[in-house]
Amino acid sequence: MLNFYEAIERASADMVEAARVGNWDEVVKLEGACAVLIAQLKNAAHSESLQAEESKVKSRIMQRILLNDAEIRHLAEPWLDDLDQMMTGRSKTLH
Repeated sequence: MLNFYEAIERASADMVEAARVGNWDEVVKLEGACAVLIAQLKNAAHSESLQAEESKVKSRIMQRILLNDAEIRHLAEPWLDDLDQMMTGRSKTLH
């Protein structure tokens, strides 16, 4: 099962890299890959369980995934503000 967590972590790290360069299409693609991995993980969790040491590794992986997610959200905020302005008909004034 740790393989699933590690794959999700790799995908989240790739999402951060894509977000850093503004490649939001790649971020969305990788988000879809994460969703598939998470579904597979849920299925595997029904038949497998982690040992104590594996649970510690899982916790460290989950912390890194959460940090990646926070960075992606931070990087997306300006883009989301622009989208909100477009959707509400407001425009940005550039000087």
